Amino acid sequence: MGDLLNELLINGTSPYHVGEFLYQTLTSGENGNFSPLDMRDEWKLEEGRGYLVNLGSTIIAFRIPKDRARMLPDSSKGRDASCLRITASHVDYPGFRIKSDPDMADGGYVTLDTEVYGGPIDSSWLDRPLGVAGMVTVSTDDPFQVEEILYDSKRGLLTIPNLAIHMDRETNKGKTFNRQTQLIPLFSASEDEESFEEFLASDLGVEQDRILSWDLCVYNEDRPQRIGRDYEMLSAPRIDNLSSVAACLSSMLRPEEAVSLEISAFFNHEEIGSTTREGADSNLLSHVIQKIYDSFGFTEAERLRAVYDGYLLSVDVAHAFHPNYKDKADPKNRPVINRGFAVKEAFSQSYATDPVSIGILKSICQKEGIPCQSYFNRSDIPGGHTLGVYVASHLPMHAADIGLPILAMHSARELCGMDDYISMERFLRAFYNG
Repeated sequence: MGDLLNELLINGTSPYHVGEFLYQTLTSGENGNFSPLDMRDEWKLEEGRGYLVNLGSTIIAFRIPKDRARMLPDSSKGRDASCLRITASHVDYPGFRIKSDPDMADGGYVTLDTEVYGGPIDSSWLDRPLGVAGMVTVSTDDPFQVEEILYDSKRGLLTIPNLAIHMDRETNKGKTFNRQTQLIPLFSASEDEESFEEFLASDLGVEQDRILSWDLCVYNEDRPQRIGRDYEMLSAPRIDNLSSVAACLSSMLRPEEAVSLEISAFFNHEEIGSTTREGADSNLLSHVIQKIYDSFGFTEAERLRAVYDGYLLSVDVAHAFHPNYKDKADPKNRPVINRGFAVKEAFSQSYATDPVSIGILKSICQKEGIPCQSYFNRSDIPGGHTLGVYVASHLPMHAADIGLPILAMHSARELCGMDDYISMERFLRAFYNG
């Protein structure tokens, strides 16, 4: 276990590359026999098959049981049998995006105009080799049919140099950065060379005047590395939230047959609020479920019965107890790395977890011998939201938030425990296997 995670951390340099990785893995290989679907088509689904919907940076995969009756509640098994089981994770990460016409030449250098995406730890991005990856749109003969091309520099193309301590003696006393002037990446040490767009066109092998637009991420080019006395920890970029994506993907690829309608949604734009066409706070997943049940001739009433019987797992990272900042953790509910995945709770409902959901979750863990830990924010330090609350607002069903306890969350390089990843992967498989 962990090979899939390592491969995804290396190749998932942008949400579009994560989407491509998911698509290629799900549609090829021994267990990756999922058939692509288009939301604009009428679906004719078959029992016992796997399918996926591909929106570029958002993927929704699902597996249908061989007996379609399992897609409806079984009253003999009680109200919480969960004929519809969903996992949801996100494919984006905090960092920087390159604006259009980004070149800024001054003093012999060329820097690139960027916008901060999400909530990164600014200082962690300094003095690193930074790559560029994302999607570029290119013109065709038909204005309504633009070509989408994946791009990855595959090397350290940019960097954000720090200022020498001799020029800022207060730098070790804590510093904030102006994101428009002090966090701008250096692209070239010569103003006389080609512009970024010219460079991009050359790298893509297309004419510059065909480039229409792009969504390009600046990413940390570092590789994942196992560290610690016993190699028990993983230090890597993008653990938030590609660790969850890898575990959810693994559960979709398991060889066991589906015992319910199984769905795994990999959403974009969680780090900026999820309120987009490809985000969790949209009708996309609801529409997919509707099309699935319509394909098998179920009525709207039957579909709603399935939704209210369903169970959602929102899979995202949690804050691990930090040995150097003990006062930032809850005095009791503070997960430690490598003691099991975390179950995240908040009475404010910033996490979707409810008592019945926790009961089901912990029962599975007890039955399978899978370790898990409880996480609460400190009462005086409010935490963020996850996509779970947004999905559950569109699909009213039992829901729980879980994830790996990690350190340095939203840093350019984060830290987690490999035992925790294994425990979460085992749990997700057990969750689907029933």
